[in-house]
Amino acid sequence: MSALDPDARDWLARTGFTVQDEALWFAALTHGSMGETRDYERLEFLGDRVLGLAIADWLYAQSEAPEGKLAQRLNAIVSRAMCAQVARGIGLAPHIRISRQASSDGGRDSDNILGDVMEALLGAQFLDNGFAAARDVVRLLWRPALESGAGKSKHPKSALQEWAAGNQRRPPEYELIERSGPDHAARFTVRVKVHKVGEAEGTAGSKQEAEKQAARIFMETFG
Repeated sequence: MSALDPDARDWLARTGFTVQDEALWFAALTHGSMGETRDYERLEFLGDRVLGLAIADWLYAQSEAPEGKLAQRLNAIVSRAMCAQVARGIGLAPHIRISRQASSDGGRDSDNILGDVMEALLGAQFLDNGFAAARDVVRLLWRPALESGAGKSKHPKSALQEWAAGNQRRPPEYELIERSGPDHAARFTVRVKVHKVGEAEGTAGSKQEAEKQAARIFMETFG
C-alpha cells in the first residue's frame, strides 16, 4: 500500500483536493528519480488535458472573444510556467517525493517538475472524483491568472515578428547558445537578434520559454 504522508494529505485537503484512493495521489506526488513502480508521468499526461478543457470551458463561458483570442489566452494560462507559478503559490514543492540528488540539483524549484506535478494532481482529482470536481479545483487555483488577464497581451515572439516587419527589418533569428543543468532541471539560454538593430538573451527552463523571454527583453530594449 502506498500511503500518503499525513502532512501531504492534510495539505491536499486544505488546497481543495479530495483524496480517496491514496495510491493515486501517492503516485501524483512521486518523481521518477525515486524509482517507484508508479510516478506522476501518466497522471501528468491526463491532467494536462483536464486543465486544458477546464480552462477552455471557463474562457468560452466568460468571453465573447473570437477563437484566436481564446486560443491565445488558453495557451498562456495552461503553460508550464503558469502551472509552476500556481504550484509555488499553493506550496507544492515540499510535498513532492523526489530523490535527494534530484532535489539538490534544483528539482523542487524546476518549472518542469512543479508544472508536471501540478498537472498530475489534476489528473488524480479527475480519476478520484470526476471532471466537475477537477474543474472546481482549476477554477479555484487558476482564478488569479484568469482575473489578471493573463494571455490577453500578444505573445512576445509574435510581437517581435510584427515589429520587425513593420520596421522593414529582417525576421528575428533565434539561436540556442547554452544548455546547462541535468535533464530534469535543464536551463536554456537563447539569443535573438534582428539585423542592424541589436540582440537580447533569455534564460528559462525550456527552449520555448527562453525564446519568449529573449523576445520580451528585445522589445523592452529596442521596441
